[in-house]
Amino acid sequence: MSSQPQLLTDPFLQLPTENSIRVVWFTEFPGSRHTVTFGYDLDKIVSANTIKLSRTREDQKSKFGEQTEENQVYQQPVVRNIWRHEAEITNLIPGKRVPYRVTSEREDGKIVSSKIFTLAPQPLAGTALKILLTSDHQLMPMTAANLQKVTEIIGRVDAVFFAGDLVNVADRASEWFDDNRGNAFFPCLQGKAHSKLEKNGRSTIYKGGEIIQHAPLFPAIGNHEVMGRFSLETNLSEQFNDSFPRERAKQIYQNKAGIPEELWLKDYSFNTDTYEEIFTLPNHSAGGEKYYAITIGDVRLVVLLAACPWRSPSLASNIRGKYRESDRDLNNPANWGYGQHIFEPIHQGSIQYQWLEKELNSPEFQKAKYKVVMLHHPLHTLGDNIVPPFTDPVQIIDRDETGNIKSVRYEYPKEKDYLIRDIEPLLNAAKVQLVFFGHCHLWNRFVNSSGINFLETSNVGNSYGAALGNNKRPVPDSNSEDYAPTGDPNGLEPIIPAIVPLVNENNQPMPYIASNDITVFSILDTATGTVSSYRFDTREPNSPVIQFDEFSLNKS
Repeated sequence: MSSQPQLLTDPFLQLPTENSIRVVWFTEFPGSRHTVTFGYDLDKIVSANTIKLSRTREDQKSKFGEQTEENQVYQQPVVRNIWRHEAEITNLIPGKRVPYRVTSEREDGKIVSSKIFTLAPQPLAGTALKILLTSDHQLMPMTAANLQKVTEIIGRVDAVFFAGDLVNVADRASEWFDDNRGNAFFPCLQGKAHSKLEKNGRSTIYKGGEIIQHAPLFPAIGNHEVMGRFSLETNLSEQFNDSFPRERAKQIYQNKAGIPEELWLKDYSFNTDTYEEIFTLPNHSAGGEKYYAITIGDVRLVVLLAACPWRSPSLASNIRGKYRESDRDLNNPANWGYGQHIFEPIHQGSIQYQWLEKELNSPEFQKAKYKVVMLHHPLHTLGDNIVPPFTDPVQIIDRDETGNIKSVRYEYPKEKDYLIRDIEPLLNAAKVQLVFFGHCHLWNRFVNSSGINFLETSNVGNSYGAALGNNKRPVPDSNSEDYAPTGDPNGLEPIIPAIVPLVNENNQPMPYIASNDITVFSILDTATGTVSSYRFDTREPNSPVIQFDEFSLNKS
């Protein structure tokens, strides 16, 4: 307690309304008083409410504090105590940006304050906005460089739309706050990173961008925001990879040790508790904050929850993957992964689908100049992660003549892809102009026959390639009609960037960017109704940022 207290993060902005906005920050002490001072003379003050995050831990694989190698300090998961503070700033005037700073007082009376930033309430219709479209940060190598270039080229943005996969393991606290490699989530988005990128024998330090201190952040849940089955011993990466279908867990629950069913099911299946505790988002749907809609100026943003656990495409006998269970677990269903089971139902008739139908018919959506839908899982992409189709796995158990299990397999009928069969027709009818997603770590875009623009701009920090030409996805040999090895499985042709596309070895323009050297970001400019994409080659730190694509949301 003798040392000077520190804030774990700078403040960031959440949930703007027509005359208010929330300010959020974190400390590693509960404190005795946490406040926001604001106003042109910083003459107004409001107190914050404080909660303790319930599931944040460090573990064998954390890069935190003195631990730079696995198991160096932590031999099992250890609770990390982190407190979240949130204050609501009210009586704001649209279009008027106001200075603010946060102050936390520790139990011993010592105080710490942030720098001065600015905030504003929800912008009115007609306000010119620049909105950052981003996703899949995951502490990837080029993320800090990407966000630094956003602020250098664009300046202050007005909002951030984040299409999921914010970190790798949601319950690992250091991935959000202070991973010792210098590229944790908040530091990168707050200009406080210290990320060393080595290219061509040269090291460059990137700090990220001072973005969310001034601009509200609107995230979607990706597969990396979901934690699997809880454990006191196995590392957090294994827990993340151990999600279990909730309906299967319900079949197992039998008042285990007197634990309430809801809590037990959460620990034995999957949860998004840390994500939900960190962010304050609209809470007007049956899904709470997991899917929502909000108006930002001329934009009506609809955020869906479309995610499933990533499983290996390998068909090896020892792999619990997309298409099969491991042979060693055939007689132990509690260890099965149940393929790429869907976290939140989105098919026709589901609660989320019904909410989406209602939202698309709402006055707020209908009158919006720009209608944008954001989700994590792609509808159209050249990336690997669109295969298999987004549908419930069909389990097939093969047995021998004595009834013993020989194999457990999963199939995913393409005609039952919920995003294509059920969701895209809704979006077509509602005249959505932009569907924005991530998940495959590349840049590519498409337009369907109804005029919807589909954009994936998730090559922020690294890429796993694009399935085109000789570069094929790893798919099963059987049921080839369900699992496309190349191209967009759902029939659209990728669009060549409109300004300066990259070219291949034959000097032909490429309709994608899938690079571990070139990082990409995109900006929605509501003044012009355009989406512009930019690239930066990290191999040449002094090279310019190049605008390589632009398209309009105003075209029919």
